[in-house]
Amino acid sequence: MRIIYIHQYFLTPEEGGATRSYYLAKGMVENGIDVEVITAHNHSFYDLKIIDGLKVHYLPISYDQRFGFFRRILAFIFFVQSAKRWIKKIPRPDFLYITSTPLTTGLVGLWAKRKFALPFLFEVRDLWPDAPIQVGAIRNPILKRLLYALEKKIYRHALKVIALSPGIADSIRKKCPNCIIHIIPNFSDTSEFFPGPKDQDFLKKSKLKNTFTIAYTGAVGKVNAVEEILEIARISQEEEKDFQFVVMGKGVMLPQLLQRVKELGLRNFIYFPFGSKQEVSKILNAADMAFISFDHLPVLKTNSPNKFFDALAAGKAILVNHKGWVYDLVKTHELGFYYNPKKPIETLRKIEALASDPKLLAKMQRNSRILSTHHFSKEKAIAHLMMVLDPKSTNGNVKDGAYTLTA
Repeated sequence: MRIIYIHQYFLTPEEGGATRSYYLAKGMVENGIDVEVITAHNHSFYDLKIIDGLKVHYLPISYDQRFGFFRRILAFIFFVQSAKRWIKKIPRPDFLYITSTPLTTGLVGLWAKRKFALPFLFEVRDLWPDAPIQVGAIRNPILKRLLYALEKKIYRHALKVIALSPGIADSIRKKCPNCIIHIIPNFSDTSEFFPGPKDQDFLKKSKLKNTFTIAYTGAVGKVNAVEEILEIARISQEEEKDFQFVVMGKGVMLPQLLQRVKELGLRNFIYFPFGSKQEVSKILNAADMAFISFDHLPVLKTNSPNKFFDALAAGKAILVNHKGWVYDLVKTHELGFYYNPKKPIETLRKIEALASDPKLLAKMQRNSRILSTHHFSKEKAIAHLMMVLDPKSTNGNVKDGAYTLTA
């Protein structure tokens, strides 16, 4: 089998960030599939790299979260046009595997199906255009209607649709009742992230204290609401609690976050520049609890965030600030608790109780690791994907225990 894997933001573990596509594509190769990846990078030249059996075509299309709306749209359009040209040059595949965001990657699938009768599978990481509309990035009513029409058309023409959470699957099902939908969430890399005693050498080198620590590792964007942890840090410092708050990340809101830290005079807050999977693993090793946050928009409740699954594999208790799919897992499996940003003192009291109860903390951490290995390992995700790629598999939604925990 030959597959062209299309992802505008393909990343490897060494680069850090969302590495789902790397692991899924690598899993395809390990199962005997010939995979070529079409992606983009912030350079002025085309490049081809062979990475763990993958042929990765890097197209010269710059993109940055700090781009304005129209510059982002241009980057999306340029990628679609460039991907089309490269598909013509690459030997014909059996399938295109196309992952969003942005939604515009689906245009490549529509074009390839029409021009070459190439079937495509479409992976939905975030609900577009719901997400940019609810965030306020898209306000024009005509553009909204066009994007919703495009979304439905992509789903309708896809051979199969892969959703990253039950909430995303439910939304797709409403818009395309006859679609074949499979739920393959983000997954835990249980070989890179794992429980263990805190690395004392790393603590000393990083100037971290060996005390109860809450860590956030991921994007610091407009929808991540990372700043909500600062209120707990502020009250904790005022009450002279021996807690420590760590953020490793990058994004458009990082300058504002660090400025706010400075304004509050937080001495219990430590920032680390975002790094590779190995560096994220070190930060999680130093933490007792992971903070999983999003802005309070309905569409964001369906998200399947990488940082959550990393924290599960690392065996961390979970502090979550929104009541969505992640919250349901946290509550059902006793992984941690909910942080209501309107009631920070209430949450701080829960943190105090947890920090003073080693048995309860160990139980939550153990539950996280068990959930990652039993339900959300990358091996399980890859095995499920192999079943999805089987042309004989036309049985609709897969309802195994791994992916319908809270469906």
